[in-house]
Amino acid sequence: MIIEKVLNNNVLLTRNAKGKEVIVMGRGISFNKVIGDRVDEHKIDKIFMLNTNELTARLTELLNEIPVSHLEVVKAIVEHAGTVLGTELNDNIYLTLTDHISYAIERQKKGIEFKNAMLFEIKRFYKKEYAIGQDAIRMIDEAIGVKLPEDEAGFIALHIVNARTDGAEMRMTIEMTEIVHHILNIVTYHYGIVLDESSLSYSRFLTHLQYFSMRLLRKEVHQSGEDFLYDQVSKSYKQAFDCVKKIDEYLQNTYQQSLSKDEYVYLTIHIQRITMRAES
Repeated sequence: MIIEKVLNNNVLLTRNAKGKEVIVMGRGISFNKVIGDRVDEHKIDKIFMLNTNELTARLTELLNEIPVSHLEVVKAIVEHAGTVLGTELNDNIYLTLTDHISYAIERQKKGIEFKNAMLFEIKRFYKKEYAIGQDAIRMIDEAIGVKLPEDEAGFIALHIVNARTDGAEMRMTIEMTEIVHHILNIVTYHYGIVLDESSLSYSRFLTHLQYFSMRLLRKEVHQSGEDFLYDQVSKSYKQAFDCVKKIDEYLQNTYQQSLSKDEYVYLTIHIQRITMRAES
C-alpha cells in the first residue's frame, strides 16, 4: 500500500489491493512519511474501509478537524452496538456519529449542554439502542475523559436507530418516533388504560409500528387488502377497529395518507392483543 495522504502521525489515507480507498490507523505509522511512501503494514492497528470513496473522503476531511481518538471511540461504540444488536450498522454512522460526538465533547468542555426533547420517547421506544447510548457515554468517559450527560445517550441512540434503517436521514428517524408516540397515545386514550410495556404483545406492536411508520414516510403503504379479513376484524374486534379508525384519521390529517385494508387488519389485531391483558 502506498500513502496517498498523511492526516497526522497516526493516520493516513491509502488504497487496498482492490484499489479501494481506506483510512489506516496505527501508532507512528505516518511519522516522517510523505505521499508516495510505502505503508509500514507492521504498524497498522485499524483499517476503515467504508462503502464508498465519497464517504471515505468526507471522513478524511473530518479527521483533519478533530482528534483521532474521537474516531477510535466511535469505532468501539459501533462494534459494541453491532454485537448487542446482532447486526451490522450502515457505514455512514462512522461519519455522522463521529461528527456528533466530537461536537458534543467540545460543547461539554465549554459547559454547554443541549437538551434532548425526545429523550422520554427514545428511552421508551428504543430501549436497546438507548442502553447502547449509555454504554457509549461510559466508553467516551474512559477513552477521552469527558462525561457526557444522559441527553447524549438519547442522541447516540437515534444515530444507531438511523444506522439500522438503511442509512435513512435522521429527520425520518425522528418523524418515525413521533408517529409511534402519537399512535400509542391514541390507543391509550381510546381505551383509557395504561399499556403493559413489558409484555410480548406490546413489544410486537411497537416493532410493527416502527416499520409501518418507516413505510408511511417512504410512501410505501399500498391500498390493497382482503375484504374478508377486513370485514371479519371490523365485526369481531369492534372497539379495536374503531381505535384504528382514529389512527387513520390522524394519518390522513397529518400525512395525507390512509391506511390500507391490510394495515387495518394488522393494527386491529395488534391492538386487540395488547388491550385484552390491560383490561383484564
